[in-house]
Amino acid sequence: MAKFSTFLLFFFFFFFFFFFFFLFLNSLPYFHASPEYSRPRARPTIFTGLTRSKSEPEQVHISLVEKDHMRVTWITSNKHAKSMVEYGTSPGNYDKSSVTGERTSYRYFFYKSGEIHHVTIGPLSPNLTYYYRCGGSGPEFSFKTPPSTFPIEFAVVGDLGQTEWTASTLEHVGAKDYDVLLLPGDLSYADTQQPLWDSFGRLVEPYASKRPWMVTHGNHEIEIFPIIHRFGFKAYNARWLMPYQQSGSTSNLYYSFDVAGCHVVMLGSYADFDVQSDQYAWLKADLVKVDRVVTPWIFTLIHAPWYNSNLAHKGEGESMRKSMEELLYKARVDVVIAGHVHAYERFTRVYDNKADPCGPIYVTIGDGGNREGLATLFEKPSPSISMFREASFGHGRLKIHNETRAHWSWHRNNETNTSMADELWLQSFSSSKSCLPETKFQEMKTHQKDEL
Repeated sequence: MAKFSTFLLFFFFFFFFFFFFFLFLNSLPYFHASPEYSRPRARPTIFTGLTRSKSEPEQVHISLVEKDHMRVTWITSNKHAKSMVEYGTSPGNYDKSSVTGERTSYRYFFYKSGEIHHVTIGPLSPNLTYYYRCGGSGPEFSFKTPPSTFPIEFAVVGDLGQTEWTASTLEHVGAKDYDVLLLPGDLSYADTQQPLWDSFGRLVEPYASKRPWMVTHGNHEIEIFPIIHRFGFKAYNARWLMPYQQSGSTSNLYYSFDVAGCHVVMLGSYADFDVQSDQYAWLKADLVKVDRVVTPWIFTLIHAPWYNSNLAHKGEGESMRKSMEELLYKARVDVVIAGHVHAYERFTRVYDNKADPCGPIYVTIGDGGNREGLATLFEKPSPSISMFREASFGHGRLKIHNETRAHWSWHRNNETNTSMADELWLQSFSSSKSCLPETKFQEMKTHQKDEL
């Protein structure tokens, strides 16, 4: 009995030592890519507490599911709350009746999540405001569906976090209307501290409940703990369910969706991506299926950038680039957007580290408001393929005007307002005379059939 007690004492000492040591490591700046790089101080984290009763839905957010459905996600403390959404086209009048969905929950060490509800509603009409209520009680929310045709506008925010800069970025994003928000990874910066996931959900609810948020994961979503939590993304997969099954993916860590003539591919920087991986096979099949007559634009989001002239995270996306860049190039992807590096940078059209008129525009926008500060040190001199770079917090806007023309802009956060600091007009590859994607698609289709 004494030996057993000694064993238990040793086990608990070992467990708590490594648990708190791991939390300490996660409180430090996440990566130092070179000895010359150091982060400046960032603004403090905002913890958003529960303001509603425990019986009411909270952390409400929505996401697209196929062309005319929306997934509504929320959390309740009440285990007996209904996984039901009532909705309609006028306030308080839920003439579209109600839909029942599913629920999940998870444990992480001593933390137990609330009931996480996922309900898919539809079919919905395009470009129309709907009013909805979750679980049959609590406040009424509303959202506007994206249009079915051009124009359509995306707001783009990377490495969001939940600091005073995050609040500033979200305020600037919400000051001007948009149709869909894209987030290339690093959402809450919880880093195993699960209550920060709840805080993040409350912080973004005023925005994420009104417009669909389509996200992919970053390194801060992994949350692996040796032996005890060996498989990552537990909180991310439970809370931020994306339409991966509808796109033929077997993992919530990578997927694609179509909206108003745009095909958006969300890749997983921290899922297997080599040529033998499921993600590689899925991406190859996904790109081949895109009909550029019906869907003239293709955009891709990743977390770790493939091109980067900042000293932070230098080369961390290189192995993924070597595996997958050719697929994006042959498919004539128009723009690739990344996060991870806490600064803004826009490259010219690139392929295999050289300027190429048939390659995608590469953009890094990991400057949403993270707790680690800005990545202020860039290579000198600037490489010829880098067109604009700045270490400031901000967000992007991608407005697709029609089948051929789109406008990209980056908006820097100032203390009280925002200003457009970079912009670019784009022509789609589907309308290009010199980089037509149709021939390449036929080559890829023929090659794929030969392999089968």
